[in-house]
Amino acid sequence: MQATRIIAIRHGETAWNVDTRIQGHLDIPLNDTGLWQARRLGAALADEPLAAIYTSDLQRARTTAQAVADTTGAPLTLETGLRERGFGHFEGRTFVEIEAELPDEARRWRQREPDYAPAGGESLTTVRTRIAQTVHRLAARHTGEQMVLVAHGGVLDALYRLATGQDTQSPRTWYLGNAAINRLLWTPDGLTLVGWGDVGHLEAGVRDELHS
Repeated sequence: MQATRIIAIRHGETAWNVDTRIQGHLDIPLNDTGLWQARRLGAALADEPLAAIYTSDLQRARTTAQAVADTTGAPLTLETGLRERGFGHFEGRTFVEIEAELPDEARRWRQREPDYAPAGGESLTTVRTRIAQTVHRLAARHTGEQMVLVAHGGVLDALYRLATGQDTQSPRTWYLGNAAINRLLWTPDGLTLVGWGDVGHLEAGVRDELHS
C-alpha cells in the first residue's frame, strides 16, 4: 500500500506559551528559547531525507520550519490549513483570565464540547475536519517519501487523535512539547502513530549554548 512518512512538529516556544496566553491566529514570534529550539530541531533533522516541508503561515511555525529547511535543503511551502485553532475572543487572554471573565465558556472549553466554538473561533469538530483534510491532501502528494509538517499544539493534538482513533472529548494524556519530533505514517486509509514526543535534541545538557 502507498504510504507517506510524516514528521510532525509543534513550533518552538513563544512568550505567550510561557504566559499561558491563547495565541490562536494571532501572529506571535518565537522567544529566545524558541529560536534555540528551532536551531536544535534543524540540526536533529539535518540528515533526514525530506521531500517537502509544509508549515502554518503564522510566524512562530514558519520560523521553526525555516530552521529545518536551512539544514535539509527541502522545499518549504506555507499552508494555511495547518494554522492553529481559531480561538476568537479567547485570543490574547490567559487561561486564568478566561476562567474569571467567561466562566460558562471556560467550562465548555475545558470539557472539550465538540461543537462549541468561542465567538469568532472554531469548534474542535471543525478543526479536526480541517486538519484531516489538509494532511490527506498534502501526504497524497508524497507517497513513498517523507515530509515535515510544522504547526501548533491544537493541530498536533488533532493529529494524535486521528492516528490513535480517539475522539475529541477523550482526556489528553500525551505530550505536545514545543519542537518535539513526532512521527506518523499516512496511507489512503488514514494515519497511524510511529513515535511521539522525542525531545532528545532538546535535552538539558545542550542548553548551555542558549546562554553563551
